[in-house]
Amino acid sequence: MLILLLFSFLCGSIPFAYIISRVFYGIDIRTQGSGNPGATNVWRVVGKKPAAATFALDVLKGLAPVMAAKKYFPDMNLVVPIASGFCAVAGHVWSPFLKFRGGKGVATGFGVFLGLAPIPAALSVAVFCLFLFLTKLVAVGSMAAAVSLPIFLYLFDAHKNIIAISAVLAVIVIWRHKQNIKNIIDKKYD
Repeated sequence: MLILLLFSFLCGSIPFAYIISRVFYGIDIRTQGSGNPGATNVWRVVGKKPAAATFALDVLKGLAPVMAAKKYFPDMNLVVPIASGFCAVAGHVWSPFLKFRGGKGVATGFGVFLGLAPIPAALSVAVFCLFLFLTKLVAVGSMAAAVSLPIFLYLFDAHKNIIAISAVLAVIVIWRHKQNIKNIIDKKYD
């Protein structure tokens, strides 16, 4: 089980935003735009196609560890899949390949919950889209989706362990958006 959790962390820590921007465009995404190594900043700095690739790979690095854990450690309480998902998000947020700095965990977290509870995860994407449409701010959509997920999980009677980890990850997502929150308050939209 420890090997799987380490695999999950390392899988999550692969900095696809950095790799795609650096290898294919010669750009260090950490020094451009918002400086965040995530799909949104790739979109702003490099373009839609590399951002879509970054997003898809970041989702996959959350989904793959959960699916592996569900296959090799099936249990009623989903403890190992949940722990694997958490490790994947932690790897993304605190990537050892980027000196323990990373993205905000939104796409990777979506991948985790796509594997754990696909319908609530899809509904949280709808919330993201709604808030993005209303505010034109990805950060607001991301935070709204993160906050809505535990609610949807509760409404769909998900296991209490899944609800608990979704709440913890929502706090991490909001914490990782603290500069965005400050910018919104100060009316500095980027």
